[in-house]
Amino acid sequence: MKKVRGRGIQSLETGLRIFSALAESDGPIALSILSKRVGMSPSQTHRYLASLIIAGVVKQNPATGLYDLDAGAMRLGLAALTRLDIFAEADAVFTEHAKSTGFTSLISVWGDAGPVIIRWYPGDPPVITSLYIGSTMPLLQSATGRIFFVFGNKTEVDPVARRERKQRLSKTELEEMRDDIMRAHVSAIESTMIPGLRAVAAPIFDLQGHLALVGTSVVAAHAAGTTGVQRMVATLEQACRKVTEAIGGKWFKD
Repeated sequence: MKKVRGRGIQSLETGLRIFSALAESDGPIALSILSKRVGMSPSQTHRYLASLIIAGVVKQNPATGLYDLDAGAMRLGLAALTRLDIFAEADAVFTEHAKSTGFTSLISVWGDAGPVIIRWYPGDPPVITSLYIGSTMPLLQSATGRIFFVFGNKTEVDPVARRERKQRLSKTELEEMRDDIMRAHVSAIESTMIPGLRAVAAPIFDLQGHLALVGTSVVAAHAAGTTGVQRMVATLEQACRKVTEAIGGKWFKD
């Protein structure tokens, strides 16, 4: 039997669309700007805002006339956060990512001595490597570590970077690497840490804009030409952005 999608209440959907547009703004916003963003007339938008004000999730500054989120919106957000499981969100996204792309994928967090692998999703074909769940990755010689170096907590990563830099990279090379990753939003290496493997890593940010996790895709270097690398980057960015937004974080501006 064909499953039929239930019909929603259009007025409720419209109200939530206005509420979402207000939540996505950088601060208090004028009615004229908000109405343009949702594609409605100011008078229509105003009627919905009036209902949202009554519900306690939107407020209007009497002096400026600008609209902003009210305390009720904060209570809703905090209630949602208490139900949030960042690892469950990442698991769901990266399980599907490995399945749909065929790329072996992993998720890492910052540990006492550097990036630590906490999830491993085998690709097809699987990658043969000495890495495993619990492995600590080098900071400057792995795609995963470089994302932590660029976007992570400087108090935590800088001491590790100083130790590794003395053996590997000059200060100039380090600055160039940081600039390249900041522009690209991803780190890509080939055969730097493990011969014969290509790796691409990207950040996952939390609600406060802090680096929460790093997602990485790994494939045999001979299996990834230029087109393959571009696909690795595109699909990994999509997965990391999906997890970031699912946990309330913001991705890079397009």
